[in-house]
Amino acid sequence: MAIINELQLAKELIRFPTVTPKDAGVMKFLERKLKKLGFKTKILEFKEKGSEPVKNLYARLGNKGPNFCYAGHLDVVPAGNLYDWTVNPFKPSIKKGHLIGRGANDMKSSIAAFVSAVSIFTQKNRGFKGSVSLLITGDEEGVAINGTKKVVDYLKKRKEKIDFCLVGEPTNPNKLGEMIKIGRRGSMTGRLTITGVQGHVAYPHRANNPSTTVVKILKELKDIKFDKGTKDFQPTNLEITKINIHNTADNVIPGIAYATFNIRFNNKHTSNSIKNKIEKILKKVCNKTKSKYKIDYAVSGEAFLTKPNHTTFMIQKIIKEITKIKPKLSTTGGTSDARFIRKIAPCLEFGLVGKTMHKVDEAVSLTDLKKLSLIYLNILKHYFK
Repeated sequence: MAIINELQLAKELIRFPTVTPKDAGVMKFLERKLKKLGFKTKILEFKEKGSEPVKNLYARLGNKGPNFCYAGHLDVVPAGNLYDWTVNPFKPSIKKGHLIGRGANDMKSSIAAFVSAVSIFTQKNRGFKGSVSLLITGDEEGVAINGTKKVVDYLKKRKEKIDFCLVGEPTNPNKLGEMIKIGRRGSMTGRLTITGVQGHVAYPHRANNPSTTVVKILKELKDIKFDKGTKDFQPTNLEITKINIHNTADNVIPGIAYATFNIRFNNKHTSNSIKNKIEKILKKVCNKTKSKYKIDYAVSGEAFLTKPNHTTFMIQKIIKEITKIKPKLSTTGGTSDARFIRKIAPCLEFGLVGKTMHKVDEAVSLTDLKKLSLIYLNILKHYFK
């Protein structure tokens, strides 16, 4: 059984232009690597109506418990203007001790580090008691409907038990070892439509301007004091992201106005409890202004927290031993696929430094890559002790 080098594998994975939802052959490639290590693998392709098909991979080594799972994604965001890059984003290069390429940071290098760690661990611990699995998706950077969410449903139907999951997202703000994510805030987008009565600006009494209603509603929404935060979470915040009135004339009162807002909420709330709060404001304002409203919600995920246990503290200790930094247990940042996995297993997130993710010349420090692989190896050793 050959040992896999994390840098070599990271380069190989970056060469696949896997901009969501394109697979470009990467799942088959990784599947072959894992089969050589003894994994039983299954490529799972899902396609919901009106969406592009997405390939995912679930691989498991061993058939006994406990099952330690690593989760990650091989899809990447678009490279943007290629002329802004100092290298071809899908032809990885090494410069000044860094590997540069799209996905180097988020998060192909992390996957490579874990596969390398598994290759070393299994060579020296052939008879370990338990299983190691990988849940790899191609739909994390996109709409996330044909990816991890569907794989979790598949695993539930098969009664596949995962005892603990480590998500390899880039969790560190500036230095490797700074932060472990033990939960995430929920995320919900509201798309509001207000219908009034169109008319001439010189005769406002014959019209009902929906923009006036939108402004009043948005002011009340921004004034909501949701909470002061908790020991584990920062305060809930609502941000207005769009205000649109499709009006081509300056002397016409519009008939329809639109607004979009996003709420990042902690575990003091659910998406439904927030919807109820918003609904009261919409009804109150629209009754006063005699306007009609319609609102559509898109919930990306509910807030969740994995209460720290002995595995969390074991991982924290290993990270400190290797990086000389004690990582903070945090819930900051956006959403991740942990929001789906936490329904079937306790999970936390730890990966690389996220400073260059989604940027031009996305990069990973070669030193960090080696250290991350060592951290993952030591986690496996201690978990199956």
